[in-house]
Amino acid sequence: MSDIKTYEYIWLDGFKPEPSMRSKIKATTEDSAPEWSFDGSSTEQAEGSSSDCLLLPVQTYDNPTFSDYLVMCQVHAADHTVHPSNTRAAAEAVVTDDWWFGFEQEYFFTNKDGSPLGWEEGEPRPQGDYYCGVGADNVSGREVSEAHLEACLDAGITLTGTNAEVALGQWEYQCFGKGIKAADDLWVSRYLLYKIAEEYGVGVNIHPKPKKGDWNGSGMHTNFSNEEMRSKGSEELFSSICEKLGKVHQDGIAAYGSDNDQRLTGLHETQKITEFSYGVSDRGASIRIPVYTVEHDWNGYLEDRRPASNADPYKILAHIVGTLTK
Repeated sequence: MSDIKTYEYIWLDGFKPEPSMRSKIKATTEDSAPEWSFDGSSTEQAEGSSSDCLLLPVQTYDNPTFSDYLVMCQVHAADHTVHPSNTRAAAEAVVTDDWWFGFEQEYFFTNKDGSPLGWEEGEPRPQGDYYCGVGADNVSGREVSEAHLEACLDAGITLTGTNAEVALGQWEYQCFGKGIKAADDLWVSRYLLYKIAEEYGVGVNIHPKPKKGDWNGSGMHTNFSNEEMRSKGSEELFSSICEKLGKVHQDGIAAYGSDNDQRLTGLHETQKITEFSYGVSDRGASIRIPVYTVEHDWNGYLEDRRPASNADPYKILAHIVGTLTK
């Protein structure tokens, strides 16, 4: 039997406003993923005359698809300093495992021409029947969503659920994690989503408003808590957290994904991008205070409804925790 192991390295490139994911596979006899390198001049991360960038493994997962392991990496420059494209470093500096996060990743499956799956004959009937829908007229892409759920669970990523969303071909999954690993897990779950969609011959669109008109956009609502919120909460504590986030609302918007103004219009269960609000059970607010939290004597979590579906989870963590721990 061969002693060779295969490691599938995943990293974020230097494209803007949001990075894309890149990957390559290393075959080696080493028992853990070693540091590696890549050509940064091909990923907007270096000049051709000095092109080496370094891959530093940060999380390793069982790989349910091809190679033995998936390896999430952060990028350093050739001199071993943090690369400017590395948003993980800032988040890791402020986030501890005391902080728990639940990301609600929304997205559309797409055909090769970019149209949403199920829209091959033009725009379908208005939204209403699609959310958590059942039946071929109401759902498109279920087999891909369920294959993705199974793959993430096999990889050790905690997805807590998945469901069809309010538009035909639109889906959501919920990804739970603690500390910086929560964001690592979200990136790897996205990677698996793209790879599995490849196998079915479909694409994935995480733009916050891929279809104009009377259709909900795609967000990545972020649920968060720390130990004080979970076990020593009060109405005053939760209000103070919301007020603190409200004072830096524009900083949050800047960290929460591009083209979010197309989604945060004040319609379709959103607050206007220029305004900040919070309220109990209010899905039209910037921050929703869940009924769960109130019913548990103000012990629980908050839902930040502002992040777009294309947001970088490292930036979300850095903004929320960085704001609340100042």
